[in-house]
Parts: sequence; structure tokens; C-alpha cells
Amino acid sequence: MVADNIEQRIYELVKPYAGTYLFTKKNITLTPETDLDFDLSIDELEAEDLMAEFFNTFLVQKGRFNIKTYFPDENMSLNPFRKNAPTAVPDFTIGMLIASAKAGRWLYD
Repeated sequence: MVADNIEQRIYELVKPYAGTYLFTKKNITLTPETDLDFDLSIDELEAEDLMAEFFNTFLVQKGRFNIKTYFPDENMSLNPFRKNAPTAVPDFTIGMLIASAKAGRWLYD
């Protein structure tokens, strides 16, 4: 049941970052498939705080973890008529945190 405990503790870690939606009354159920960026709308600074807390709390080795992998800089153009292609961003899910916590190292370099 240690694995279940890790999973529950990660949900508790992420829950404050899930936020509350005053105008939509949106209530998000956290699952391993929940994407931190897309589903929870966590921004880069919140993700940095969350991940620092995650690595410290679960004693997970960071390896080559880089927040910019999941929150790349936007390509900006001074030309207002030029459309930039969207940047492909990999998934950044609660399941990734759970698997990495169980392994003791960040698994997604």
C-alpha cells in the first residue's frame, strides 16, 4: 500500500495548485491523466514551485528535468500579421509525478 500512499500524497501536493474557479464553479477531479498545464492551467511559475516541492518532499532526483520542456518560451514576432506555428509541448501529467516518485528519479528526460 506504499504505492497508493505515494499517489494520494501527490494528489494532496497538487490539489492547492488546481485552483478554484469562481465564475464557472468548475470542480476538477485529479487523476493520473490530469495534465498540469492543460487541465489545471498551472503557469510556469506555479509549476516551478510545485516541482521544487515535489522533488524535496518525495526525495526524487531531478536528473535533467527542465521546466522549459513543458513551458517553452513563445516565439514572438514584431510583425502583427505573421502567425507563429504553435509550439509542440509534451504531456506534463500527475501520472508522471507518481511514476517518478515511485522510481525515486525523474523518468522523463
